[in-house]
Formats: sequence, C-alpha cells, structure tokens
Amino acid sequence: MTRTLPQTDRPAPPPALAQAVRRVGGLHHARGAFRAVTRDLAEETAVAMVYGGSTQAVMMASPADLHDFAVGFSLTEGLVTHPDQIERLEIMDHPQGIEAQMWLAGDRAEALAARRRFMAGPVGCGLCGIDSLAEAARALPDLGAVGPALDASQVARATEDLRRWQPLHDITRSVHAAGFLLPGQGVVLAREDVGRHNALDKLIGAMARQGIDAGQGAFVLTSRVSVEMVQKCAIAGCAVLIAVSAPTAHARRLADGAGITLAAFARGEGFDLFTRPDRIAGGFDVA
Repeated sequence: MTRTLPQTDRPAPPPALAQAVRRVGGLHHARGAFRAVTRDLAEETAVAMVYGGSTQAVMMASPADLHDFAVGFSLTEGLVTHPDQIERLEIMDHPQGIEAQMWLAGDRAEALAARRRFMAGPVGCGLCGIDSLAEAARALPDLGAVGPALDASQVARATEDLRRWQPLHDITRSVHAAGFLLPGQGVVLAREDVGRHNALDKLIGAMARQGIDAGQGAFVLTSRVSVEMVQKCAIAGCAVLIAVSAPTAHARRLADGAGITLAAFARGEGFDLFTRPDRIAGGFDVA
C-alpha cells in the first residue's frame, strides 16, 4: 500500500539555491517508531561541457553557478588560459540535463580540436576518461617562488571560516565547498557542489571572472586532497592548499614538486603541514 507522507512546515530554500535543492518526504525511525519527515536533498544533474558544438566532458554536478563552472573547468583543463578566450558562453537546459555551450577564440579552438577527447565523470572522479597516462601526470607550473605568508592560527581555523559560506550544505548536509582565503581577511569567496572537484572549478571560474589573483591567498577545501585537486590548484596559480581531510600520498608528492604548501586536517585547533612550511608563520617549530 502506498503511503502519502504529510509535509511539515519548513522554510523554502533561498531562490538562488532553489534549482540545486529538491524537497522530498521520507520516514525517520527513532525510539522504536517511525514518523513522517521532509528533507531537502542536494540535486545532482548531468552538465555537459560543449565546445563549438562538440561535447568535451559530462560531469554530475549541482545545477548552480554554472557560468563559473564552465569557465573554471575550461581553465583547469587547459582549454583556455584566460576567460576572454571564451568568446561566447550559454547555459542551456534540456530534459536530460544541462549544456554549457562555449565557443573559443580561434587559436584555442584549433588547439582543442588537436587534443579532442571525451570524459564522463561521476562526482567522485576528477580524472575519469582521460586518454593517456601522460595526461594524468601532466606538467604543473612551479609555484615555489610565489605565494602568500599566512599565520598558523588562520590556517587552523580556515575550514571553520569556510562554514559561513556554505548555505547549500546547511540545507542538505551533503555537498562540498571550496573557498578562497586572503591573509588577514579570512575566506572572501566560496562555491559549493556535490562534487569536490566541481566546487573547486566553480571557485576558480568565479575568481577568474572577477579578476581575483589566486596567488594572493589560499584555497580551502571541505574534502580530502587528491591528485586532481592539487593539479587544479597549481594551474590556477594558488600556492597554498588547506583541507579538512587528508591528502593522498601521490597528492603530497605532486604538491611538493609544484612548490605548493599543503596543510590538512585543519579543524580549528590545529593542522598537519606536509609541504613547504616556510609560508606558515607562528605557533610551531619544524624539526
């Protein structure tokens, strides 16, 4: 027998997040009994990155901040080096998902045609569908001579500072965030997504569109640090990466090689520092 679940009085999500949230009914079990509840779940949508009419990638993502996502993905995949090289960008809704349709400047369009590939990635995968091992191990810029100086106390509380910028997580409890932290100011910009690498692409795209120099601050993540997160950080020119969870061993090696300061387990009271401690001042000694 189908049971109709009553809807409780709960405020609707803010208009800016309405497309990224779906309200559903369910049953909650506690103390030996069920009761009807409603929950706001994060929406997950297929987003196709389309260049000159051909699909380059299909990612499962939160359907919000898609202009930022398209620009950030284009930058971190090396398809463009500046937002101005995207001559036109349109977001198109379809019954099956969303297309970010882009047209690149002539030289970038020619370069893309030469390396055309197709990538279909679930939310947990940032390197799915690449066409060679060389692409997975692509050369990264050396950021050893750049980057900000940060106080250890600011690094320790960076992920707590990011919490203020997570309205979608506050509603759904199921999405990641990536934020940009400036010395002495804290987190000044952030983006959210069901995929951790998508959230970082959205942040990088938002910064590029606003003309914000990533080299002046640090990226702050609510996730673990894997290879593609370090790659995106390096390509964006950000020399400090702070995360709430652990890096993989490969990600640590990659960060070290690129001259990136990698801090993890940043949860208020402290953090672990894996590479380039010289950018972090105060509160500890390095043996």
